[in-house]
Amino acid sequence: MSVALLWVVSPNSELSCCGLMENKLVDPLKPRNRGGALIRHAKLRAGKKENWNSDLISGWERTSSTRTRCKTHIVSSMVVNPGAGEIVMSSEQKVYDVVLKQAALVKNKIKAKADEDVKPEVVLPGSLSVLSDAYDRCGEVCAEYAKTFYLGTLLMTPERRKAIWAIYVWCRRTDELVDGPNASHITPMALDRWESRLEDLFRGRPFDMLDAALADTVAKFPVDIQPFKDMIEGMRMDLRKSRYNNFDELYLYCYYVAGTVGLMSVPIMGIAPDSPASTESVYNSALDLGIANQLTNILRDVGEDARRGRIYLPQDELAKAGLSDEDIFAGKVTDKWRNFMKSQIKRARMFFDEAEKGVTQLSAASRWPVWASLLLYRQILDEIEANDYNNFTKRAYVNKPKKIAALPIAYAKSLMPASRALSHSLG
Repeated sequence: MSVALLWVVSPNSELSCCGLMENKLVDPLKPRNRGGALIRHAKLRAGKKENWNSDLISGWERTSSTRTRCKTHIVSSMVVNPGAGEIVMSSEQKVYDVVLKQAALVKNKIKAKADEDVKPEVVLPGSLSVLSDAYDRCGEVCAEYAKTFYLGTLLMTPERRKAIWAIYVWCRRTDELVDGPNASHITPMALDRWESRLEDLFRGRPFDMLDAALADTVAKFPVDIQPFKDMIEGMRMDLRKSRYNNFDELYLYCYYVAGTVGLMSVPIMGIAPDSPASTESVYNSALDLGIANQLTNILRDVGEDARRGRIYLPQDELAKAGLSDEDIFAGKVTDKWRNFMKSQIKRARMFFDEAEKGVTQLSAASRWPVWASLLLYRQILDEIEANDYNNFTKRAYVNKPKKIAALPIAYAKSLMPASRALSHSLG
């Protein structure tokens, strides 16, 4: 199941799930001489398209506070373990603890430096020229696979623009580990190695030029490693789990593979100086957008996932609707299926509605690409309905005219002042 790169990827019918093409990802695990890793930029800058995962495995494999929110779609913060009769933490509470930590980082940054300027550039191993080339390469990848979002990033300040590109590329590389052409060869050990490399990156020891771009980004902005590690955990979950008993389990998975991107991105996007919203609420909305995008992915790709033996739908809700795994594999659109899909789409839309409140509070220059992504992704739900809920054999996508029509609407929404936008959304 591909990651939903919220605030980064706009839906494109020509791309694979959530805009993540196969056979196009830089090899993230192949060991190579560290001294020559950054010099490799000359090849990347030559304009050649590479198979980013062509030798992903070769080489190394052979070497062997309770949150309260007035939303009906959110599970309770604490749930009872019926087997042991004890109170355990829900998925939402686990995730919210991470949200609080990320928000605290940003608030501390604001207190330390009110104008939110980024830190002076850190010289990483190699040279500033190589670092500049690394960011340029990240921009090229974003331009190729997330065209709508890329155009929006051009309105951002240069530092924020480059940082978002670097995060986008790292998320792509991570997702390709389990969703790319070599996914069948990926093992938990491979993901452990990728996580170890992430830790090195956060310590200022990048492995290759694309790592160097992200290492520079996390040195400048108040970005914490936890969401990155959590995304890798989502990849591990895809290796070992193909069913979800209830929405609490599915919520955690959606956070891992998509909500994390919002937590990574908020410090880069920035919060509007005139925003009356709390930092935590902006992060909550970023999380909601990730959940909404991933739920949309899941509903769009039911048939595709079923053909791979995967069902990303709450088993208890399927049973309540009178449906089973066999019905999913049979791929027949029945009244039971339509009713079930209506409830799932309603939930996804509720998350989109909550996400809107946070988009309005972002830095003005960062809002357009996020609004465009949100509006376009939400339209996928409309297309599922237009297909009479046949997401078994018909792929819902937003056509080009609708995409073009959404851009000025997104731009108009991005111009509304944060203070006015929040009062409007609450009213």
